[in-house]
Amino acid sequence: MKKSLLWIGGLILLAVILYTWLSGVYNGLVTSEQSVNKTWADVQGAYQRRADLIPNLVATVKQYANYEQQTLIQVIEARAKATKTDINIDPKNLDANTLAKFQESQGQLTSDLSKLLVIVEQYPQLKANENFMQLQNELERTENRINVERRNFNESVQQYNTKLLRFPTNLLAGMFGFSKRAYFEADKGAENAPKVDDLFNK
Repeated sequence: MKKSLLWIGGLILLAVILYTWLSGVYNGLVTSEQSVNKTWADVQGAYQRRADLIPNLVATVKQYANYEQQTLIQVIEARAKATKTDINIDPKNLDANTLAKFQESQGQLTSDLSKLLVIVEQYPQLKANENFMQLQNELERTENRINVERRNFNESVQQYNTKLLRFPTNLLAGMFGFSKRAYFEADKGAENAPKVDDLFNK
């Protein structure tokens, strides 16, 4: 009788230890995944902020730069493409291919905005316009915020992916439905300083 009670007590203790360990592993993964989701939402918010500034920026430039219609159209089209589906990507679908497409469309918008800002240099009245200067400053702050949020996202993904790869969590992550997330990578050609001619030839 005593042996049976000891066996039962031992099994219960083992079950409690196993449950505590498994729940700890699972909850740790959930916490890390939520951190990735939160930092991705911050990235989306920063890109959305940039997209929201563009219509006012384009409208202001249009008042002064009537001969630059093609560049204005390119900016508007790039914005439409970048905001169509990209900004609302589910963080659970952030594989390398999805993130590369996101970067590509956002990169095109960045390129077209750069062209627009280079053109502005030819219009002193526009450069002196208070509304334009405010929009340009907000755009610059937003670009800085995008860089910060992308870095935060990569750090969060690194912590999450590291947790997935560590033993013994790596044995259980797949069973619980957790998978690796992709990183933001440097934009193509980011290692080279842009030239004015390159901005117009993209």
